[in-house]
Amino acid sequence: MLGVQVIVTRPALEAARWVQQLGARGISAAALPLIDIAPCADAASQAALQQARAQLAHYQAVMFVSVPAVRHFLMQKEALAPYLPALIAISTRAWAPGPGTARALQQAGWPAARLDAPPAEAAQFDSEALWQRVAPQVQPGARVLVVRGRAMDTDAGSADAAAGRKGQGRDWLAQQVEAEGGMVETVVAYERAAPLWGPEQRRLAHAAVAARSWWLLSSSLAVRHLRQALPDLPLAQARALATHPRIAAAARAAGFGLVCDCRPTVEDVAAALGACRTLGSDGENVSQPTTPKPDGPR
Repeated sequence: MLGVQVIVTRPALEAARWVQQLGARGISAAALPLIDIAPCADAASQAALQQARAQLAHYQAVMFVSVPAVRHFLMQKEALAPYLPALIAISTRAWAPGPGTARALQQAGWPAARLDAPPAEAAQFDSEALWQRVAPQVQPGARVLVVRGRAMDTDAGSADAAAGRKGQGRDWLAQQVEAEGGMVETVVAYERAAPLWGPEQRRLAHAAVAARSWWLLSSSLAVRHLRQALPDLPLAQARALATHPRIAAAARAAGFGLVCDCRPTVEDVAAALGACRTLGSDGENVSQPTTPKPDGPR
C-alpha cells in the first residue's frame, strides 16, 4: 500500500478505468470494488427488458441512471436482437445524470444530438441537475422510461426506497415528470450486490486505512457494503472523497474520520486531493467541493 493515494470503490469495470486515468495524472490508485454488478437472471426481468427495448422508439426519453444501466440495456448481446431499432433512426432522447453515463451512451452508439446531461459547469452531476436541462422537453402525455438497477441487499433496497420518499435522485425526477403530465415507466437492467471479498481484499482495505489513502466513494450503497464486509475497520482513521453530498453524508454517518466532497470527474478528484490535503488535519470532517470552471465539456 505504500504510495497508493486513492482506493477506487466503483464496480470493477469502471474502477479499472478510473485507476488508469488517475495513474495518467501521476496519482497512484488501486481498485477495491464495493459493488458487484450482474445482469438480471430471472425470466420476468429479462422479459421486461426485451419489451422495453422493443418499444424504445415509443418513448420520448429514456433516463439511464448509471454506466451499468447503459451497458446492460444497450451493450448486452441480447440488446442486438432484431427487435431493437437502430438508434440513429429513432427520435427518442437519452437522459444521463453525469458525464460517465453520457460517455457510455455515445460509446453504445447513441447520437450526441439526442443526448441530454447536466452541463460541464454544473455544481453536481445528479438527477436534480439533469432536470434543469430536460424539463422543457416534458409535455402532457410524454412517456419516459427509467433504466435502473436493483439492490440485492434487502436493507440497501429499503434505503433506496426511503431516499425516494424523501424526494431525492431518480425518484424525485420521476415525480417532476409526472407533475408535468408525463408518464414514467421503470425497467431493471442489472443487479447490485455486495462484493465477495477474500483475504487479499481485506488486507488491502486495512492497509489503506493504515496508510491514510483516500477512499473514492461514488455510492452510498458502497459505504454500506464496506461496513458490512469489515465492521471492525477503523474508519475513524480513514479519509474519503465523496462524489455527491448524499454520499458524503453516508460516509460521515458510517464513521469516516475525514470526508471531502468533489464532483465525479477525474479532474475534480485530482484537484480535490490537492485541496483536501491542506484541510481537516485535526481529523475534522470538511466539505470541499471543487469549483468547476466553464471550460467546455469534460
